[in-house]
This record gives sequence, structure tokens and C-alpha cells, in this order.
Amino acid sequence: MENSKPKVLLVCNEGIHDTYVAPVDVQRLNSFAIWEWFPCKDGSNLDDVQTEKFLEAISDIDGLIVSHGSPRISSEIMNAASNLKIIGELEDDRFASRIDLEAAWKRGICTVDTTNGSSYPVAEWALALILISLRNAGAQFRRIVAGRTTKDPDAFRYAGGLLTGKRVGLIGCGHMGRRLIRYLHPFETEIWVYDPYLPREMAEALGFLQTSLENILSKCQVIVCLAPLTPKTRGMIGSHELNLIPSGRVLVNVSRGAIIDSEALVERLKRGDIIAGLDVFDPEPIPPDSEIIHLPNVFLTPHFAYFTGNQYRESFELMVDELDRFFHGHKTFFDLTPRSLANRQGTDPG
Repeated sequence: MENSKPKVLLVCNEGIHDTYVAPVDVQRLNSFAIWEWFPCKDGSNLDDVQTEKFLEAISDIDGLIVSHGSPRISSEIMNAASNLKIIGELEDDRFASRIDLEAAWKRGICTVDTTNGSSYPVAEWALALILISLRNAGAQFRRIVAGRTTKDPDAFRYAGGLLTGKRVGLIGCGHMGRRLIRYLHPFETEIWVYDPYLPREMAEALGFLQTSLENILSKCQVIVCLAPLTPKTRGMIGSHELNLIPSGRVLVNVSRGAIIDSEALVERLKRGDIIAGLDVFDPEPIPPDSEIIHLPNVFLTPHFAYFTGNQYRESFELMVDELDRFFHGHKTFFDLTPRSLANRQGTDPG
């Protein structure tokens, strides 16, 4: 029976192994697969001895998990792994550069990616920043720590108050956005989405209106940036786009700071009529002399939305889920496809 189990190889450095591979998930993996860890040092170039050992290790595997330290899984490596049926990217390579995807797809090898493990806690913090910003809580907190412990009525001037019933616009609707939609449902919000890479049928399935970036910025009371940073999205929101936002709106960014032009953002916020909740900024860390730090209508956190408090990161748990589905004949959730690759590279979705 043991010999009938698929063989899975994890290829990564010690740091990834120690912070992602939780014993409880190893136990689950052991229940349906035989697995080994092939440790690599930092850097993706193996020396001749390591290469020989690596090619020997993959010769009879059915599944391969790669992360930091792994060499690129090229066509030649796939040729050396004739039983290979699935390759999974574990973490921190949202551009799939560790896998020759075209070579894998030609061979009928399933390719999955669980780098979205950090997206779910970020979605929680996005909700928190929405709630904080709608009441301009950052301004009230600044007042308290300065020793003035009464409410500042002026801080409520452009605050939106309740989230319930608001129109919320999402810029980007990947794993993070879809999780945020679930969190928003109890608030009975109307949800609009701008994401040119989404399958058209997803809007009906998840209950949102798919629309343009201009509509999100000009017609939503809460605007949340969740898009990945790609050549296409870098600087996507500049002065023109920020000036589409009417007074009294909330802008939240938990994605990447460079999607919004920082100078233009500061100038828009200095008008004082919108409120921002930002976990990201460009550059990071925020320079101590940046004007953004002192604006009363801004609540800032230091790019920590991914934090869960758990000992192990979530990506390996998701990868074991994927392997469990795959080797039991089910469809995987997190496939790397031409459409998902186009999204990450900022190319035409087709």
C-alpha cells in the first residue's frame, strides 16, 4: 500500500522549511503521499554535486513543491522527472519564474501556486482599515496621544461613519479581494469591482458589479486597492485618478505602495476632504520626513497586514490541500494558467 502512494519532493531552503512546514500538515501529507525535503542553500544555482543529487531525487517523483532556494524547474529538469504530474509554487514568487510554465503545460503537468496564503490575513486588515478610516479614527488617536483626550468634531467632517449599506469599490479581485467580499457581506454593502483579468461569470457568482476604474474612483464611497504590482499597475493611480475621488470618500491600500503615485497621493490627501488607510507606501519603510506621516486624515501601518500570529505561514497548508485534491482525482483550486500569468505580468488577458 505504501508503495502505491505518490512521491512528493519539497525543494527549498532551511528558512522556508522551518517557518512554513507545520507538523500537522506533514501528518496530513504523510497520510496520502511519501514526501521528502531536498534542502537548498539561498540562491537558485546548484553546484555540480547538488545538481546530480537533485536530478536523482526527482527521477521518480509525482509531485514537486518549490520555493526559495529551488533551481528553476526547466524543460530539462522535467525530462529527468518522467513521473512528474504536478508542480506547486509555495511562496513569494507571484510571477512564477521558478517554473517553465509553457514546458509544464505542454507535458500536461498541473501547475499550482499557493503564494496567496498571505492574502487572507491581508483581507482582514483591509476590512479593519475600512472601519478605522470611515470614522477617521487615526485623527482621534493622534489627538489622544498628544494629550487632548476629547473628541475632535472636525475629524468627523468628511468621515463616512457606518460601513453598512455603503458602496465599496475593489481595484483588483484576486484571492484577497474575493476573501474581502466574504467579509463585507454582513455589512450589506454594494460591491463594485475593477479587474480586467476576471472571468466574466465571476461577478454573478460572487454578487458584485464589474465596472471601470473610473467608476470605482468616482462613484464608490469606499475604495480599496488590492491589485498586484505589475508593469501595468505600477503608478496606475496618479493625479488624474486621485482627483476623480469626491470629497467624503475613503481610500484603502493594502496591496503595494507603488500602484499609487506617492507624491500625487500626498497632494490629494493634503486637501483634507478624503480619508486614507494605508498599510503600504512607496518607498518602504516610509521616510521619517515624509509628509504622509503627519497628515491627520491618514491612518498608517508598516506593511504588516500579512501577520497572523501563527507559528507557521499558511502556504504549505494550502499546498497540502491542493496535493490532496489532485492525487484523489479532484480539481485543484489555485492553478497557474495563461490568464493568471498575464495578470501577474501585466499583459493582455486575452
